[in-house]
Amino acid sequence: MARQLVWFRSDLRIHDNSALAAAAAKGPVVAVFLHSPEQWRAHGHGPNKLDFWARGVSALKQSLEGLNIPLLYCDIDTYDQAPRVLLEIARRHSIERLHFNREYPLNEARRDQAVIDAFEQAGLAVDGYHDSVAFAPGSLRTGKGSFYTVFTPFAKAWHKQLGDGQLELRDPPPPQARLPLASDPLPAVSPQQEIAVAIDSWPAGEDAAADRLARFLRFRARHYRTQRDFPALHGTSELSPYLALGMLSHRQCLQAVLSENGGTLAEGDAGLVAWVNELVWREFYQHIVVGFPRVCRYQPFQEHTGALPWRDDEAGFKAWCEGRTGYPLVDAGMRQLVATGWMHNRLRMVTAMFLSKHLLIDWRRGEAFFLHHQVDGEFAANNGGWQWAASTGTDAAPYFRIFNPTTQSTRFDGDGEFIARWVPELAHLPSKARHAPTAEQRGDAYPAPIVDHKAARLRALEAFKSLD
Repeated sequence: MARQLVWFRSDLRIHDNSALAAAAAKGPVVAVFLHSPEQWRAHGHGPNKLDFWARGVSALKQSLEGLNIPLLYCDIDTYDQAPRVLLEIARRHSIERLHFNREYPLNEARRDQAVIDAFEQAGLAVDGYHDSVAFAPGSLRTGKGSFYTVFTPFAKAWHKQLGDGQLELRDPPPPQARLPLASDPLPAVSPQQEIAVAIDSWPAGEDAAADRLARFLRFRARHYRTQRDFPALHGTSELSPYLALGMLSHRQCLQAVLSENGGTLAEGDAGLVAWVNELVWREFYQHIVVGFPRVCRYQPFQEHTGALPWRDDEAGFKAWCEGRTGYPLVDAGMRQLVATGWMHNRLRMVTAMFLSKHLLIDWRRGEAFFLHHQVDGEFAANNGGWQWAASTGTDAAPYFRIFNPTTQSTRFDGDGEFIARWVPELAHLPSKARHAPTAEQRGDAYPAPIVDHKAARLRALEAFKSLD
């Protein structure tokens, strides 16, 4: 049987991996990973994700060794080099066919097409798989035949058309006969001063992901709907880094829900249904980057908002980045991100809306800041979330959605527990005073609000109205 080459990217697992399962069914497998940090940094990924990525590849190598599958490791500067390097590997090791799981942002899609073209011109076969989504982007359409642009009807269609085949798990292949080919050594993961991610907080690999999924389902999933918005609680799944790099598949998550929820995804336990909804949101944004590639070109989804008069406010942007805006919940969220590489989802919305609405600073600056710090940085989800908050994206709600950060604080961190954890300057205050401390309570340790909420809201409304 002819050798098969599996190109791993953001699918760092052997369980439920479409490309690996298909390749192993055709012949002995050789695996390859192309390390392209310059390209990833150019795309905005920072040291937290790159470190997690490197540790994930190391864990993948161990899993592959248990299957006698050698992992080749090649450094490339940019995606442009991928066709040549992969072809050289294929020729050197007598590869018949290349297998990979598709990625959807524009640059990745172009890279993959260039690889397909190069292999076909060389007379070699290539198979790409829609592994990270239940529906290939473009296969779910409105009645008019267009891509969905609003989440709710997309989700309804997703649930309605979902079949058992789309949820079927791919078993890992059995160990193959050893090939006369050794795995390449991996470079040591050297600690960098910039890395905020603690290894014990984010252990890499599919075993760690499976363990985290099991603990979430056992202890927190049924409370997800009622607790997910409260950052002081341990109420979210914290699985986003593992989904972003494919150490866990969406099918594994959905099958786990089916087992816990009487065989249904859309009904039953409210917590489980709410979490499934978040997984569908993730897929929705994957479809958007294919159907509307302008979002991959730094353009707003709502094209008319490209004329918004964003403010040039370096001092305000710096205060936001450093968690010194004078709004305690905003500052707590920003400090959590910088210190840990992760931010609670409710606070992602609050902080993003503060930058884009209260400060009227271009959402793309915030999108880039988030992506640089996130251990779970993923273009489609990050871009979609930021454009939602800035009212430039795919949502039916109009521009006058503007969170009051103090109201958000009292509602979702009522006792100021999360604020006290991340803004220790205010920890000595009575819990109710932590949301909007007076000048006397702030003293010199904590700044006054850099903008008045009512005035900022009116300014944002006027800016959007100017587009009419």
